[in-house]
Amino acid sequence: MIPNALTIDVEDDYSIMARDRLGLAMAPTEAVVRNTGRLLALLADRRIKATFFVLGEVAEAFPRLVRDMAAAGHEIGVHGYLHRPVFGLSREEFRQDVGRTRKLLEDIVGGGVTGHRAPAFSIVPETAWALEELADLGFRYDSSVFPFAGRRYGWAGFPRHIHRRDLAGGRTIVEAPMSVVSVLGKALPACGGGYLRHFPYAFTRWAMRRVMRERPAVVYLHPYETDLEPGPQEFDRALAAAPLAVRMFHRHQRWNRDTVVRKVTRLVGEFDFAPLREVIEGVMSAAGGRG
Repeated sequence: MIPNALTIDVEDDYSIMARDRLGLAMAPTEAVVRNTGRLLALLADRRIKATFFVLGEVAEAFPRLVRDMAAAGHEIGVHGYLHRPVFGLSREEFRQDVGRTRKLLEDIVGGGVTGHRAPAFSIVPETAWALEELADLGFRYDSSVFPFAGRRYGWAGFPRHIHRRDLAGGRTIVEAPMSVVSVLGKALPACGGGYLRHFPYAFTRWAMRRVMRERPAVVYLHPYETDLEPGPQEFDRALAAAPLAVRMFHRHQRWNRDTVVRKVTRLVGEFDFAPLREVIEGVMSAAGGRG
């Protein structure tokens, strides 16, 4: 049986929120090292390998963290450089952003990087051209599409299984969509991230089992979702002066974080996981290479 994919999007929420919502330039903080290390230790204890999609700014600030991931046998993938959604970039800007990050990661780990996940799952119908750019750059697979009708992201009607997509000019790329389940005929996100954090673990277990009837699940989370410590003083001062909507957004992002490590521990104890690259290989082999 093909295992499920465990994927971790390595980013520092303080630097991203400072830049995007507070107008404050802030480099990635040591929090990303601490939080990612917590997940690395959890996975090492259970001898589980995962895929870590890494932001370029994190890799540049903390190259040893990336080397530690690779040395532990985890797959390294590209998550963009500054967490800029694809729908905010031109094709050339996207190409440069992704290419710059992949080169940085390959230089750090001393090997090829062939997987990509866009920030904020921002490959949607309007940015489908990004798949062509990724294929041109030599990426083997992408895992950015959430096949549901969401408010901030999503591609309604997109196939839910791992498959090879035919692109213009005879190019192809494998897409590994995020996992959704059908509830009353409507596709709902499940199996990771804020959905793991907000919903009871019983829902995630039920969703995993539903997905696994037809295909491997693609689970994702962020290291910062395990962080319970206060933020950097500079960040907290800027947040305190921010509009109410920004402060409420930050509060929402921290809600239920105290449940995440426990839920992830149960999840990896109940289900089999592997890096996304290995899951794709299993699916494509079973499908005779086409998916």
